[in-house]
Amino acid sequence: MKTETATRLGVRAGLIAVVLLAAGRGIAAPAYPLKVSENGRYLMDARGKPFLIAGESPQAMMVNCSLEDAALFFPNRRSHGFNSIWINLLCRKGTGGREDGSTYDGLRPFDTPDDFSTPNDAYFARCERIMELAAKEDFLVLLDPCETIDHLKLMTNNGPEKCRAFGSYLGKRFKRFDDLIWMSGNDFQSWKESKNDAMALSVARGIRDEDRTHLQTVELNYLASTSRDDPAWDALIDLSGAYTYYHPYVEVLKDYNRSPAKPVFMVESDYEFERDSTPAVLRRIEYWSILSGATGQLYGNAYTWPFTAGWKQKLDTPGAIQFAHVKAFFEPRTWHLLVPDQKHEVVTAGYGTFDASETTGSVYGMTSDYVAAARDPNGDLVIAYLPTRRTLAVDMTKLRSHATARWYDPATGIYHPIEGSPLPNTGRHNFIPPGNNADADGDWVLVLETDPPKD
Repeated sequence: MKTETATRLGVRAGLIAVVLLAAGRGIAAPAYPLKVSENGRYLMDARGKPFLIAGESPQAMMVNCSLEDAALFFPNRRSHGFNSIWINLLCRKGTGGREDGSTYDGLRPFDTPDDFSTPNDAYFARCERIMELAAKEDFLVLLDPCETIDHLKLMTNNGPEKCRAFGSYLGKRFKRFDDLIWMSGNDFQSWKESKNDAMALSVARGIRDEDRTHLQTVELNYLASTSRDDPAWDALIDLSGAYTYYHPYVEVLKDYNRSPAKPVFMVESDYEFERDSTPAVLRRIEYWSILSGATGQLYGNAYTWPFTAGWKQKLDTPGAIQFAHVKAFFEPRTWHLLVPDQKHEVVTAGYGTFDASETTGSVYGMTSDYVAAARDPNGDLVIAYLPTRRTLAVDMTKLRSHATARWYDPATGIYHPIEGSPLPNTGRHNFIPPGNNADADGDWVLVLETDPPKD
């Protein structure tokens, strides 16, 4: 059981990080729209700066939030380091809304119920106001045009022509927002049925008819998938979404190893307050994903994705506080250059077992002991995430010179120096974590760098 002292220390350090992040708003905001890097490995902004997706998932915001509530939500999430959000443009019961798709105050998305050819201007004008509030806080919005949990049947009833026309309507209306990525799907369990896939593709192609500026992606099925599992989408999407309730490194690396390369991000996995997802489970998802080659990840919260009762009291949670440490750790470094250590050429011993089984893992608990490690090919940086304590052996010759060695506590964002650092780039070196972290868990991040950033 975690001690109260450790918990208080973690929260206190997290709150300090929040204050620092809020104070750091003078840092240049991303220049939208985003684009794909030349090597296809990551996203970057319009100025060419790498963009690490650090996202939240307020899926039901369009129907369950007033403008006042949205204006409260966005600055809070910004204070925790989030820079991206996933919102469903249409939202019904399966994603926290109502049977008829109406907003909390009665606006419906279509003048004629369920007829895509009759979009209600008042509803979509409200959605634009939400988008404007997101833009004010410099958020990237992953906007789902017609999510497939509740709307697949409606798409089929409307047919491909109306679906494509509706997509064109949305593309024309929302393309003015630079801070946008279109994300189709959502628990799209039946994408292998061609008639269903054709409907969702019709909406996405209609968007592309009017909007060729913004990137597109699609979320396919749980319990494990990536966007590129469906060849029909591959020509349309620019970014792949990994979705899994097993071990995230499996799905991310699957896409990382595909050719030609496209950026991949972790769109969905365990959410805080769901399926007993502890902060340690959330940290595993985050670090496993990025160190396996992801261009970022979305966090989720059982209270804030549907905006259920009590959500305002569930904003400053351990999962949100600790997410700030993920972003604070990776963003100052050359995370976009990291190459996953799949052949264990850097971490040569102690790396655990690569568990690709779909009978274990998060269903539900992220039980693997696998160490996700990666290195900058220039030899300036090595990072390894240990989900559990053990001794790691590292081939120091993979670094170009003496390296500063530290342990990073992902529960607090605090570095712990390693005795003898800086270490020579010769031979192999064994590294032993300094006990449990501040949450009384065994996960740590080992970082070796020739030129560490200023903390």
